Amino acid sequence: MLYGSECWAAKKIHENILHVNEMKMLRWSAGVTRLDRIRNEYVRGSFKVVPIGDKLVERRMRWFGHVMRRDEEYPVKKALAIPEERRERGRPLATWWTTVAKDLERAQLNTETTQDRWSWRLRTRRADPK
Repeated sequence: MLYGSECWAAKKIHENILHVNEMKMLRWSAGVTRLDRIRNEYVRGSFKVVPIGDKLVERRMRWFGHVMRRDEEYPVKKALAIPEERRERGRPLATWWTTVAKDLERAQLNTETTQDRWSWRLRTRRADPK
């Protein structure tokens, strides 16, 4: 389900759809139905997996760190530096940059941290519970 998710400008609705689908799959694998009235946390705990929203953020942060460590001539880094055009009235659309900025703010990280690969990975990794 997360194929190519590093490049998504994921909104809450997208994360919610992923969460619902993940829980359907986990419940199906466990042989549990919604009529059994077992909470999602217990189903997720029995499989020892973190929520898919956390994995989505982890993959986006890993790719962001990878791109930021590349040299300035890297085509993807050049494409990220393209200025945006002027928008119409109303709320601006969610972009990949705004999504990454929110993730960085939530994790209390800055872009300079990306240069040290090992510390970046330690700070952005969302390991599965044991």
